[in-house]
Amino acid sequence: MTTTVAPTVRVRRARLADLATVVRLRLALLREHGDHPIYSRLRPDAERRAREVFASQLTSTGEQMFLAEHEGAVVGILRCVESISSPLLDPPRYGYVSSVYVEPAQRRHGVLRALLAAAEEWCRQRGIVELRLHSVYGDPVSSTAWEHVGFEPVEVVRMKKL
Repeated sequence: MTTTVAPTVRVRRARLADLATVVRLRLALLREHGDHPIYSRLRPDAERRAREVFASQLTSTGEQMFLAEHEGAVVGILRCVESISSPLLDPPRYGYVSSVYVEPAQRRHGVLRALLAAAEEWCRQRGIVELRLHSVYGDPVSSTAWEHVGFEPVEVVRMKKL
């Protein structure tokens, strides 16, 4: 599956051969939020751990990572997971969007929209009718970006250290 939304942005499914790029982009996302109470606790061996975890995710049948390319370079990533809802709630399944990162120089050029369009199509092909995500609390740029592509805030995740 290849999706093109903005004329210069091409989105494709990530493959195991893309592991180094996936690790680079997903760690860049965590590092960008170095003052966050959770993401600031990046382990010293995070890159090694990331290779193992992300390789498993790349070969999973219940999720898909998408890479956005601009002029032959990978400039963004989005992961979408088929998730099971509570048995008490509809819909029974939803697409969970995570690990979304766009290189700073490529932001506001349609990369997020292109990645999201690919995830939406992947979900539709699986009969999934809803997307959900968590975003960094208190980040007005992130909040605005997600609202511009149709997401609305519905809950807040809270943390308490013990």
